[in-house]
Amino acid sequence: MWTIYHNPRCSKSRQTLQLLQGRGVEPEVVLYLQTPPDKAQLQSLLKKLNLTARQLLRSGEESYKALQLQDGSLSEEQLLQAMMTHPKLIERPIVVKGNKAVLGRPPENVLELF
Repeated sequence: MWTIYHNPRCSKSRQTLQLLQGRGVEPEVVLYLQTPPDKAQLQSLLKKLNLTARQLLRSGEESYKALQLQDGSLSEEQLLQAMMTHPKLIERPIVVKGNKAVLGRPPENVLELF
């Protein structure tokens, strides 16, 4: 079972989806901006990605600056809450296959899952 956390407005996300489809994979597409992951889903994704919440944050987003998420004293819990409330902060795309996941930046990263 393949899943992609996808933002159709993001070129890297579109390229990653095309790469999967070009290899015959039709993943479940999660439009995470419309249906943001909950805390358990985020924690599961982080474990599969082997990343911390901070490493999954998009630091270039306006909400990152507005919420002062650069503050190193913020807890993992606080960062997860920010991502649930502002899903645009989640780095994209995330591709999941079983108990592994990769960020599609660059899109070729997904080849690790084959």
